[in-house]
Amino acid sequence: MNIAMIGAGYVGLTTGACLASLGHRVSIFDIDVRRTAQLRQGQVPIYEPGLAEMIEAGVANGGLRFHDDLAKAVENTAAVFIAVGTPSRPDGSIDLSHVEAAARAVAPLLRGGAVIVVKSTVAAGTCKRIRELIAEERQALDIHVASNPEFLREGSAISDFLEPERVVFGFDDPASGEVLDRIYRPLASRTTIVRTSCVNAELTKHVANAFLAMKIEFVNQVADLCEKIGADVTSVSRGIGLDSRIGSSFLTAGPGFGGSCFPKDTRAYARLARAHGVGQSLVETVISGNQARRVALADRILAEAALVPGDTVAVLGLAFKANTDDTRESAALAIVPRLAERGVRVRLHDPKAPMADELRHERVTWSASPYAAADGAQAVVMLTEWDEYRDLKIGHLKRVMSGNHLFDFRNLYAAEDVTGAGLVHHSIGRPAQRPRELGAVPAHARIQPRAAAGRRLRTA
Repeated sequence: MNIAMIGAGYVGLTTGACLASLGHRVSIFDIDVRRTAQLRQGQVPIYEPGLAEMIEAGVANGGLRFHDDLAKAVENTAAVFIAVGTPSRPDGSIDLSHVEAAARAVAPLLRGGAVIVVKSTVAAGTCKRIRELIAEERQALDIHVASNPEFLREGSAISDFLEPERVVFGFDDPASGEVLDRIYRPLASRTTIVRTSCVNAELTKHVANAFLAMKIEFVNQVADLCEKIGADVTSVSRGIGLDSRIGSSFLTAGPGFGGSCFPKDTRAYARLARAHGVGQSLVETVISGNQARRVALADRILAEAALVPGDTVAVLGLAFKANTDDTRESAALAIVPRLAERGVRVRLHDPKAPMADELRHERVTWSASPYAAADGAQAVVMLTEWDEYRDLKIGHLKRVMSGNHLFDFRNLYAAEDVTGAGLVHHSIGRPAQRPRELGAVPAHARIQPRAAAGRRLRTA
């Protein structure tokens, strides 16, 4: 099938490349002519494992093309996906101006009977609004509108698309459902297809992300309690996660959720509910709790390492999670400025994410490696769970540091490995562990590392 994708951002590129891999002929349009020029030259502007190779294969076999001419991109297409940005407004609601502009631009170019599929994450009721806009532009009701929310996790988006747990179709007329069935037919035998109305599909995306965000905030609150009473949140999480009614996913304690979805979607969901006079106190608590958590962690670093103005801290990890270069609403964006405001010098490192504009400050600098960032630092803070950081030689890290505090906010390391190298181990959901020479607890009383921590930290 001939498909057009409006928007060459994260969702548009990943979805377009995956649809091409299923055998469709996909044309991707973006208003940014520099971006489309880069993509034609094989330069992929975002990092997502496997995406560059998939795009290269799609271009090579003719299934994937990039356009800066909208008319050419949508020519002879049966379906046009809208995958443009939907940023948050100050009040938490979603800015739909890009979606509406895309719909208005494409409306006069389509042949009758075509389907516009809203892939962007939007407020419930948006498809109805888009249908009205298109009818106004065309002076006819001959274009269909459907919803097909994305459930892609950054870092595993390709497998999420090709091996999904479910695919959600939202449509209010049979023709739209038939087109979506044809598009996703190659996946139908390996997943569950949820066929529902547009408004149900739109709401499903926000409700799903709000629920997952609640699990993260819940386990982080459990972690706070564990630190106070001497329990281990990793053991508690495993114990409750084995209950099939709860499940183990999204029960890993850490510095809070970030990225392009959970923060924005929880705010939008809460804003929608408020607009309709329906209280959503659980989600409101999740939003405020996640914001407060980053401030509390920054203050914990300052207090537990006894930092004073002029001290240096190495912050490892700007991306909101591993295997992506996305820094949007990451923990670093809240923690680093608070440290700098207190007079602390901060050295940053991330293997993929670039320096974010929000972090530019006279006391914030970039380092070429984790060890360069830690050189002479009073403390090291781990914020992203990159494998590169799991493999650090802790003995060498200690030797280049001037202090002895390791804030392991992703619980990457075994406490005995860190303390054995002479560092104080500050983790999430477990009391701090100190080296023996600093008055550590007896070895038999130490909290054991989580079973899923991956490779043990090397000490030499």
